[in-house]
Amino acid sequence: MNENFNIVIRVILVSSLIVILLGPLVIPFLKRLKIGQSIREEGPKSHIATKSGTPTMGGLLIILGTIIATITSGNFSKEVIVSILSMLSFGLVGFLDDYIKVVLKRNLGLKAYQKIIGQLIFAVLLAVYGAKHSVDGTKLIIPFTNIHLELGIFYIPFAVFAIVGIVNGVNLTDGLDGLNSGVTLIVMSAFALIANSFSMFDSSYNGIVIVSAATAGACLGFLRYNAHPAKIFMGDTGSLALGGMLAAVAINTSLIFVLPIIGGIYIAEILSVIIQVSYYKKTKKRVFKMAPIHHHFEMCGWKETKVVAVFWLATVILAFIGIYSV
Repeated sequence: MNENFNIVIRVILVSSLIVILLGPLVIPFLKRLKIGQSIREEGPKSHIATKSGTPTMGGLLIILGTIIATITSGNFSKEVIVSILSMLSFGLVGFLDDYIKVVLKRNLGLKAYQKIIGQLIFAVLLAVYGAKHSVDGTKLIIPFTNIHLELGIFYIPFAVFAIVGIVNGVNLTDGLDGLNSGVTLIVMSAFALIANSFSMFDSSYNGIVIVSAATAGACLGFLRYNAHPAKIFMGDTGSLALGGMLAAVAINTSLIFVLPIIGGIYIAEILSVIIQVSYYKKTKKRVFKMAPIHHHFEMCGWKETKVVAVFWLATVILAFIGIYSV
C-alpha cells in the first residue's frame, strides 16, 4: 500500500511537471503557427471576443505528460499498454479534427460520420479486449452491491455504446476555461483510488493506478495554463484522448456502471445536448438556453468561473459517492 502510494505521488509529480515545463515552449510555438481556437458562431457571444485565437491542441501536453510519467514508472503491463493505446487512438481522431479546423482552416473539422466511424473502430477494439483480457471479462460490477453482472454476448455492444458515449461526454465538457481538465483530474483521481483498493487483492490493477494517476497529474499541470483566463485549450486532441483513457480505465476495472456516477458531469453534458436537439426537432423550442449545459448556466448570468467551480464541486461529491459504491 505504501509502495503504491509513493509510486502514485511520483507519477503525479512527473506528469504535472512535464506539462508545466513544456507549456512555455509549446504555447509560443502554437502561437507562431497561428494554431488558434475558432469559436462557434452559435456559442456564447462573450467567448468570441475573449477566447478566439487562443492556442489550441494543448491536449498534446496532456498526452506527453501522461505517457512519459507512465513509462518512467516502469510498469508495462497489458492494462497500461491498452490504456495508453486507447488514449492515443481517440486522441488521433481529435488531432485530425483539430488539424483540419485550425491548420487547414475548415471550421467544422472532421465530418460527424468520420468522427463517429473512427470512434466506433477504436471502441470495438477496446470492447473486444475487455471481453477477452480484462480481469472480470464480460462481468461488470454493480454499484452498491457485491454483484458482478455477467453480460455474455451483450458485453461488446454495451461496452461500445458506453465507450463512445463517455468519450463524447468528455469532449462536450471541454467548453470553459479549466472545466474539462479540472473535472477529469477529479474523476481520474477517484479511479486511481478505487484501482488502488482493488490492487490489494489483484496486482493486475497496479497498472490502472499508474495510468489514472499519470492522467490526473497531467490534468493538474495543464490547469496551470488552462485555468481562467486560459492561455491554451486542450482541443479535441485532448478531450478525446482523455475520454479514451477514461474508457480504458473503466473497461479494465469493470466499472462501466460506476462511471456514470463518478463522471456524472459528462453524462449531464451529453444528455443536455441530446434533450436539446430532440426537443427542438419536435417543437422548435429549446429546453435549455444553450447546450451543452455549462453554457446554459452562463446564459443564466453565472460567471464562467462560478460554473467551473460548481461543476468541480459536484464532481468531488459524485467521486466520493462512486468510491463508496464499490
